[in-house]
Formats: sequence, C-alpha cells, structure tokens
Amino acid sequence: MLIDSHCHLDSADFSPEIDAVMARAAGAGVDAMLTVSTRLDGFAKVRAVAERFDNVWCSVGSHPHDAAKEPLCGPEPLIDRCGDPKVVGIGETGLDYFYDLSPREAQIANFRHHIAAARITDLPLIVHTRDADAETAAILTAETERGGFSGVLHCFSGGRTLAQRALDLGFYLSVSGMITFKKADELRAIVKEVPLDRLLVETDAPFLAPIPHRGARNEPSFVVHTAAKLAELKGVTTEEIARATTENFFRLFTKAMRRSNTPS
Repeated sequence: MLIDSHCHLDSADFSPEIDAVMARAAGAGVDAMLTVSTRLDGFAKVRAVAERFDNVWCSVGSHPHDAAKEPLCGPEPLIDRCGDPKVVGIGETGLDYFYDLSPREAQIANFRHHIAAARITDLPLIVHTRDADAETAAILTAETERGGFSGVLHCFSGGRTLAQRALDLGFYLSVSGMITFKKADELRAIVKEVPLDRLLVETDAPFLAPIPHRGARNEPSFVVHTAAKLAELKGVTTEEIARATTENFFRLFTKAMRRSNTPS
C-alpha cells in the first residue's frame, strides 16, 4: 500500500467527484493521503475533507504565494489549529522565488513563523521551495541552530546542494510525478542518491500529473506511477518502495495513526 504524502483534496477540481477520486485511489493501492493547507482562510475546507475520510489527514499552513495576503505576526494562528486530531503537519510554507507572487520579505517572515510553530508543536514542517535553494538552506540551517524541528521538502525539484543540506538537517525529501518527466534527468540523478529511508512519494494533486497522465488533472491514484519510477531508479521492487515510503511517512508524521489494515 502507498501513501500520497501531499495532495490538495479541497481543490475545486475534486469537489464534484471526491468519492470517485477516493475509490480510484483505493483501487490503485493508495491506502492514505495527507491533504495540505495552502491558506488559513481555507483551512476549514481542508479539515472538512480530512474529517470525512478516515484515511485522510491534513496540515495547517499558508503558502508562500499568499504571504502578502495572509501575513503572520507569530506562530499562534497555526498553533491554535494544531490541537485537532486530524492536523499532523505544519505548512505548506517556504519560499517561491520563481513566481514571486508575494514580496520575498513577507515569504521569509511567514516561513520563520511556520518553523516556530513546528518547533513548538513538534509537528513536521512541509516546505515548498522553488528557485530559492540557497535561501531555503540558509533559513533551515539557522533555525535548526535555534532549536530542532523535523520536516520534508515536498515535491523536491532543487539541486544537489539543497538535497544534501536537507538530509544533513534530518529532513525527508518527497518526490512527485516530476521524476517521470522527460527532461528531469538531473532530478532523477539526485533522487537516485537519496537514501531510501529518507524518501516519500506524493502527487501534489491536482497538479503535476506524472507520465502517462501528463497534462491531465492529477489525483492520488496516480502516485503509483511515481512509485514505479522511483523503484526503477533505486533498483528495487515497487513493493519495497511502498513499504519504505509508508514507514517513512509514519516515522515523520508521528501524529498520524496507522490504520489497522495498513501494513507495517
């Protein structure tokens, strides 16, 4: 069984057929999902999806794209929502210098408040980073020196230096359908070197559908294609990828309760 460690089930793309999406995931062997928050003002919808399905957990956070619209003055708005049993992570947060939809200063400030919330709650941090490898590494390093916290670089697409820095800090890397893309040779080479016990798989659905569904709306059932490509890169079976990434998920997201039918 596989776990889709990062998707957005609250998306309007899924609302007309969420039951069918979940059924296809189950049919593909996807046992559980983490639906990830991107805005605090949309958290109730994220939480509602997680509450509806017993194999779905959620996070609380505000995406760097929205840092200007949702500026945080501290970690409290995040911490206040972490008592919910369905909330198992903080984010997604981080830096996106590719689109620059929010001023970089606002992105950095919100990123640090999310880190503080992760440190205080002992919940893992879910990091989005794009075209900001050096800055992300520097902030994570400096903040770790102030006090430890765990986390994952989701939908990893950065360079080798960032990957190693994250691993050195105890972080996990999550791979998406991007590793199936034709022009992703450099990313595949990096992922191939990451220890198997530090990898997760995700869809980031409804975005970034893997080959053979490239260009279509992504959904959790498609994580099987990412897992298959990861197995090819690591030279192991897909069953081993499923076992390893499931164990890694529960090792990182310790608040998530393993269901009785989830293999251990």
